[in-house]
Amino acid sequence: MARVVVNVMPKTEILDPQGQAVVRALGRIGVEGIADVRQGKRFEIEVDETVTKEQLEKVAETLLANTVIEDFEVLFEAAK
Repeated sequence: MARVVVNVMPKTEILDPQGQAVVRALGRIGVEGIADVRQGKRFEIEVDETVTKEQLEKVAETLLANTVIEDFEVLFEAAK
């Protein structure tokens, strides 16, 4: 088995209200120096050797990410 990580993030031109809420909260708790936060999603998927990169990209594009407002990347982690 291998682990695949799919990171989904809002596109840079899309407003990220959750990230902005985090930035405001940081100021309230006394943390300074953080100018921006972007909040996204991380999916960890256990796959066997029959699953191809193309299949995983299709899963990310059609199911895990809203590609109108989000970008995604598919990363393969080393087998343990």
